[in-house]
Amino acid sequence: MSATLLNFYQKTVLRHPLGATFAVLLLTVAMAFGLPNFKLDASADSLTLEHDDDLNYFREVVQRYGSDNFLILTFSPNEGDLFDQENLLLLSSLRDELAAIDGIESMLSLLDVPLLYSPKIGVADLKNELNTLLSPGVDRQLAREEFLNSPIYKNLILSADGQTTGMLATLELDQKYLDLVSARDALRLIKSTQGLSAAQQLELDRVSLEFLDYRTAKAAQSHQLVADVRNLMNDYRDRATIFLGGPDMITADMVDFIKSDLATFGIGILIFVIVTLAVIFRQLRWVILPLSTCAICLIIILGFLSWIDWRLTVISSNFVALLLIITLALTMHLIVRYRELHRDLPDASQEQLVTATVTSMAKPCLYTVLTTMVAFLSLVVSNIRPVIDFGWMMTMGISLALLIAFIIIPAGMMLLGKGKSSGGTDNSAAVTAVFSSFTERHGGAVILIALGLGVLSVIGITRLEVENRFIDYFRSNTEIYQGMEIIDASLGGTTPMDIILQAPTFAEPEQNDAFDAEFSDYSDDAFGDDAFASAETATDDYGDDPFGDDAFGGDAFSTEADSGDSNQLKDTYWFTSTGLADLAKLQAYIESLPEVGKVSSLVQIYDVASDLSGHKLNDFEIAFMRKSFGPEIYNQMVAPYLIEDIDETRIQLRAMETEGLLRRADLLEKIRDYAVNEVGIAPEDIRFTGLLVLYNNMLQSLYKSQILTLGAVFVGIMLMFLVLFRSAKISVIAIVPNFLAAGIVLGGMGWTGIPLDMMTITIAAITVGIGVDHAIHYITRFQREFSVDGDYVAAMHRAHASIGLALFYTAITIIVGFSILALSNFIPSIYFGLLTGLAMTAALLGSMTLLPKLILIVKPLGAGRTS
Repeated sequence: MSATLLNFYQKTVLRHPLGATFAVLLLTVAMAFGLPNFKLDASADSLTLEHDDDLNYFREVVQRYGSDNFLILTFSPNEGDLFDQENLLLLSSLRDELAAIDGIESMLSLLDVPLLYSPKIGVADLKNELNTLLSPGVDRQLAREEFLNSPIYKNLILSADGQTTGMLATLELDQKYLDLVSARDALRLIKSTQGLSAAQQLELDRVSLEFLDYRTAKAAQSHQLVADVRNLMNDYRDRATIFLGGPDMITADMVDFIKSDLATFGIGILIFVIVTLAVIFRQLRWVILPLSTCAICLIIILGFLSWIDWRLTVISSNFVALLLIITLALTMHLIVRYRELHRDLPDASQEQLVTATVTSMAKPCLYTVLTTMVAFLSLVVSNIRPVIDFGWMMTMGISLALLIAFIIIPAGMMLLGKGKSSGGTDNSAAVTAVFSSFTERHGGAVILIALGLGVLSVIGITRLEVENRFIDYFRSNTEIYQGMEIIDASLGGTTPMDIILQAPTFAEPEQNDAFDAEFSDYSDDAFGDDAFASAETATDDYGDDPFGDDAFGGDAFSTEADSGDSNQLKDTYWFTSTGLADLAKLQAYIESLPEVGKVSSLVQIYDVASDLSGHKLNDFEIAFMRKSFGPEIYNQMVAPYLIEDIDETRIQLRAMETEGLLRRADLLEKIRDYAVNEVGIAPEDIRFTGLLVLYNNMLQSLYKSQILTLGAVFVGIMLMFLVLFRSAKISVIAIVPNFLAAGIVLGGMGWTGIPLDMMTITIAAITVGIGVDHAIHYITRFQREFSVDGDYVAAMHRAHASIGLALFYTAITIIVGFSILALSNFIPSIYFGLLTGLAMTAALLGSMTLLPKLILIVKPLGAGRTS
């Protein structure tokens, strides 16, 4: 610390400790007023990539086909058969009450869908109002068989045992949300590629603020909607087993889990830190000062984030725990150094002791903070927004922790006075002496063990995967897990995906006037099963495929007809035998994949119509079938899969998570390869979208982000070490244990099958950040001790007995404290706690054994001597 800075520090902090403390407390109170605005964000937006084209396309598809946001309820009666009158009336009552909840646009259940085989109807009946399960005279046994075996309803609304049904509550399409996010993202893209004008920047700021405010309000509404649904479900739980699923429900529960974790961890770590500090230091002041520093630091940073409406996500929620670690480490280094000086210089004044403490610890603590900031800043090279935010939050928090620790701890020391010296009563150095003795006597074993762990780590890292089951994020006793398990196993899968197909481009043929004339002879009044027979005869004159590649043209379907939406029918490739054959071939392949559950498309209604007519329909009959759809059939079985204006269709599928076979990237590649090479769909005419695609994009970016993160960490910290130690040898020695610790954590994940996910992606940066703290403090102290007598071994023992204590105390507190996260209902939080404990253990052992042994071998401080 320079003389000028030290003089300023003494005047403002050490000689006016009360004023310095009051100023910090005043800032703390000001920031605390923002805490009521503190928010958590577990929305889908918080788990997507920056500038993801697939996300923009997903939103476009939602606007074309309607809301994709839903809640699904599974219903199993506690007594009797599901199709008993009493249970059906109970289900009807639940459905009606759900439909009345604000925010639910429509309900779909086995009570609402039209029955086509109970009894079997004719094709002509498709334009009429059809029976449903509760219609008078319906044979419920036939209806059960239809739900179980119909190509439309199979694996959709009734489980194989016939006792569990699903009800789909479609939520209202939020057009304002889509408009705001589209406007914001468009401006963000311009900013990242071209730069914004002053007016555009103002517009981006305005839209971003409006979007955040609107999303906050909508999140509260969604949370309330889920709560209202659950309250209603509770009224029926005595008569049925009911589970809830859906994106909004998962979001609401994840927020609750995170809040619970923050509360559980906060209370648990508070109790443990108090006990640990009391046992280690045995003085009340050394309990109050570290806790006060940690509390002040957390209140200021969380209050600041609340004031600027910067929200914690599922990933950055660990920011609180990590900042607590780093702040606590800084305070313990200061306290241990002060106690050491107090013991060695009992006659020195309090100002002299505190000044000596600050001057000796300022440089290592500053460089510790700077290198740790580099480790966390490396996260900004990720393409995942919450990971980027986490990096920036940690950088700000660590900077604040350094400032607050060097104000509150020294000011508190000045206010409380010298107190009682630990003198000869502190025998805790005996613990760290075990490590120094082991390193001296068994240095060869230390190197061999490190090499062995390094090899195992490399092998383990090659086994790392990014694929995981979303269901495994939750404990098996949670409603999320149980609901997803039932939906997955009994009702056709959980994770939705859409395959969007564009019609192929054909040359415009000459108009087939004779065909159009023949087609126009069949009026609505004449349409029926007999008409189908006549149509089949009539088409003999034009061949089996009048709407195939040769005959398909702009006027082929020019006849006006009353479709489900009462609009004129448009020409569409997907309602020809050729288009439907393409769809059928692709759908059959998708259905054969074991990781796929229910698959839906236009193929179902075609198969049903063919079955009802007794033969496969040709193009002429397909045209009449399409004309015959009543509003009910069209809206349920055609509109969800066809946009006539742009001749686009979609196949909807749901992937199954519980079987453990799902590899999202492989699934997408298999489907694309089959569609292009076997079905003959042009690559530009097929595109995937949906939650499965967006989540896969995020997962696939994790491995690349991890490599980029480690690379950025290595370069940044190496440069910092070179500046600090001004020695390439020392810099390399310092960085080796850190990257071994990171390798141990990542390799351990690979060996144990823990995948890289949205939480564990940050663990490498955390490990290196923690390890750097240890390396800098240990080497700095080792240099000081070596300067005393030039004896490497003696310097090692003295360094272990002094700075080694602070490292040991910090590590033990963190390791045991983070084990509290094992109580979480959110499995990634459990992994995070355990992996952080492993990282801390690896960093501690590396700094106490491998690091000193490398120093003894390389002798980077000069020849010296060995005792």
